[in-house]
Amino acid sequence: MAELEIGGYQPGAIGRVVEMHARYYAEHWRFGLFFERKVAGELAAFLGRYDESRDRFLCARRGDRVVGAITVDGSEPESARETAHIRWFIVDAGERGGGVGARLMAEAMGFIAATGFVDAYLWTFAGLDAARRLYERHGFVLAEEVEAEQWGTPVREQRFVWAARGGCGGPGEPI
Repeated sequence: MAELEIGGYQPGAIGRVVEMHARYYAEHWRFGLFFERKVAGELAAFLGRYDESRDRFLCARRGDRVVGAITVDGSEPESARETAHIRWFIVDAGERGGGVGARLMAEAMGFIAATGFVDAYLWTFAGLDAARRLYERHGFVLAEEVEAEQWGTPVREQRFVWAARGGCGGPGEPI
């Protein structure tokens, strides 16, 4: 098996990230075309406004195959300039449990720290327990839960937050 490498964009990466999301969420959550289209459109919009000084598109690769990805969106129009949004975090089914997600998360958090972001957040769903444990190991705490049906299937969305500054009890305390 080829060595795992973490890097940026490579040809086909966008399609592969969308494919991994579409397959996983269709199989486990019964999400369909609406979800796949939303991931593709929002990822394309992110990369269209990509600012290397504030954003990261990280892919885990074995050889030339993308087996995982994560983004740090530091230029999101809706967020404060000191806040990073972790998005599109996914690991290929055959790689789950093998440390790929941990490597991607560590790279993303290293970029967040090096760039000087003071806050970070991400949205996920209740029931993604392995991902939640990974987020919590990196200092994220659950800040909000809401019932949602925007994906065509009822889910409990969860917002996790991380803070680098003090005043709220230190890293990982709600902001």
